[in-house]
This record gives sequence, structure tokens and C-alpha cells, in this order.
Amino acid sequence: MSKERARRRAEREAERARAIRANEERQARSARRRALLARLTPRPVRYVRQRGLLARRQRAQNAVVALAFVLVQVLVWLVWGSLPVSLAVLVFSLLLVPVVVTLAFDRRT
Repeated sequence: MSKERARRRAEREAERARAIRANEERQARSARRRALLARLTPRPVRYVRQRGLLARRQRAQNAVVALAFVLVQVLVWLVWGSLPVSLAVLVFSLLLVPVVVTLAFDRRT
């Protein structure tokens, strides 16, 4: 009788060990899958504007330049109304904007 109990106890312990091993393998597989998914999932990007006086001033200057650019384009279109003239002024304005920005808003002086 005691040999039979010892055999059944050994079977139960072996079954329990198999179940524990299977559970550990499942958890390891799940952890690997989560790690892979975490590497493949892009992190959300937060767009935070810079704060402060210089950043605010630069945003205001950029807005003034953009507004002046658009106003020049609209004015040329209203005055001449010709497509070749409008395209020529557009190209000239695109080339002239960096020069105007450098001369008007240079911070080195």
C-alpha cells in the first residue's frame, strides 16, 4: 500500500512540475511577445512649443514674414492678374524671403 501511495505521489508531483514548466514557458513566450510589441510600437510624440520670450518673439516674426509674403502674392494677383507675372513674383519672393528675414531680424547685432 505504501509503495502505491509513493507512486501516486510521485505521479502527482511530476504532473505538477510539468504544469509549472508549461506555465513558465507560456509566461516567457508572453513576455517575449510583449517586448517585441513594445519595440515595434512607436512611442507617442508630444509636440510642445518652446516657451519664453525669445520663442514668442520668433513665432511673431515668422507670422509677420508669412503674412507679408501672402499679402505680396495677393496684391500682385489683384493688380496684374497675369499668371506669368504672379509666378515670377512668387519665385522672386521665395528667393527674397531669407534675405529679408536675415536683414530685418538678425539677432547678432
